[in-house]
Amino acid sequence: CDSRCDGAMRGQAKVAMLRQPTIMRSAAAALERQKLGRFARQQGLATVQSATAPPTVVRRDGTHAPINKLRGFIEYERNPEPYRPPEERLADYAEINSTHPPLELKRQAARCMDCGTPFCQTHTGCPINNLIPEFNQLVFEDQWKKAYQNLSSTNNFPEFTGRVCPAPCEGSCVAGLVDKSVTIKNMEYAIIDRAFEEGWVKATPPHFRSGKKVAVIGSGPAGMAAADQMNKKYGHSVTVFERAEKIGGLLTYGIPNMKLSKETVQRRVDLMAEEGINFVTGVEVGADVLEMTGEFDAVVLAIGSTVPNNLPIPGRELNGIVYAMEFLTYNQQRLFANPEAITNIGLVSKYDGAFISAEGKNVVVIGGGDTGTDCIGTSLRHGCKTLTNFELFPKPPAERAESNPWPAWPRIYRTDYGHEEAAHKFGADPRTYSILSKEFIGDGAGNVKAVKTVQVAIGANGRFQEVEGSEKEWPADLVVLAMGFRHPEHTITSALSLDLDSRNNAKANTKTYRTTAPGVFAAGDCRRGQSLVVWAINEGRAVADQVSLYLNDKEGSW
Repeated sequence: CDSRCDGAMRGQAKVAMLRQPTIMRSAAAALERQKLGRFARQQGLATVQSATAPPTVVRRDGTHAPINKLRGFIEYERNPEPYRPPEERLADYAEINSTHPPLELKRQAARCMDCGTPFCQTHTGCPINNLIPEFNQLVFEDQWKKAYQNLSSTNNFPEFTGRVCPAPCEGSCVAGLVDKSVTIKNMEYAIIDRAFEEGWVKATPPHFRSGKKVAVIGSGPAGMAAADQMNKKYGHSVTVFERAEKIGGLLTYGIPNMKLSKETVQRRVDLMAEEGINFVTGVEVGADVLEMTGEFDAVVLAIGSTVPNNLPIPGRELNGIVYAMEFLTYNQQRLFANPEAITNIGLVSKYDGAFISAEGKNVVVIGGGDTGTDCIGTSLRHGCKTLTNFELFPKPPAERAESNPWPAWPRIYRTDYGHEEAAHKFGADPRTYSILSKEFIGDGAGNVKAVKTVQVAIGANGRFQEVEGSEKEWPADLVVLAMGFRHPEHTITSALSLDLDSRNNAKANTKTYRTTAPGVFAAGDCRRGQSLVVWAINEGRAVADQVSLYLNDKEGSW
């Protein structure tokens, strides 16, 4: 493996030399300056630093030297942008992210190897095929506006993915074969935030109108991406229907403010509206879908996967057992009603609707993943008494297992923001692994007071087996079920008599995205099942192309 990796690195260096004349000119200039410097020292003269000389940075061995792109992946360690300190961020709902200074971002961009085959932007990496080596090179060259133009050519909403995406691109980064991956997600976040700060992100309405009208049902990332593409790229008149009071779907109600501020979402919505998209909120398209969309030439279903997985064990009917999306949505609605609480969690909410509070309670979150982490972070900000997170599967290894080779997504142990915050507050990671919930125990008044569990182990047949004598009761005044989603709600699919696949999703392939109803397309989680925001953007962009092909050839067979 070592010889193969060394050969790959040598090959990549050659490719970089061939593809980056700018770097080679810089390297030649640096060599010339070194020669002049040696001559000056020999003559007893002071070396004068050129105004165009590359900045000096710290290498991983602690020495200082001019920044070096050709050997960046060798000379510089991975240094991801840190979150704000736990003690600071636990006092508010503001975004947890912090940013590196420009020189450190340049140093991190230098680690990109400009691979001959950049796996980071293939099917194993970025679902929307961001041109990652290119925008890293542009950041290294301080060409931030061009980096933004490059990034926005493939990604409609980098301000979303730069904050919430788990970064499959980093899992397939070639540097990860022998070292830690490039900080691609941080770079994306830095590029788009710089673009907004500089005023480069502006409304760009289409120069023409096709005369076609398209309805998009659902305003999550898939619906927003489809609408954006059909409007700006094809000039269709797009109307987006959203049953909630605000646009964004999961981005607005399912992802907490500390991870993705709602001002960030609204900023993009406002741009899209200025570009000509018609957003209709507070209107639920249901059994009347045919009537409501009759005037449109095509319909895109982007309704998400919103039916949650349940845990039907004894005691499930008790009060205090809620789904994750209920918990997170009600909290976000409370923040909308009382924006001052975003920066001061001690303020009394003006929200008079339903609210699920974790304050002073023993909280158990069942299920890991991003949603489980978000429920942990929200519970901590409420002021929970204790916090425990159950995960059915064993604790992942610290490094890739042999059965999980590169460039597949690394199934390894990670500590996310909520885990770090819980450890800060309670002194330990809240996660408990290989645990199966058996029963919810009530207090005699209809409320949950504990969860009975048992440890499990994977048997020889590959199935979970209960460990004898491992039963335990955990105090719980609030249980949050964060176990993922099954399929979309079927009011619309039934009204349209759509065929469903084996998982009860709308049946449509990735070649045409066509459902079994003429003129009706499906994209995002309602078609593929629960997935990542970046995959929703991928499908939104793809379905926009297919809708336009259909509208250009409506006489063809469906």
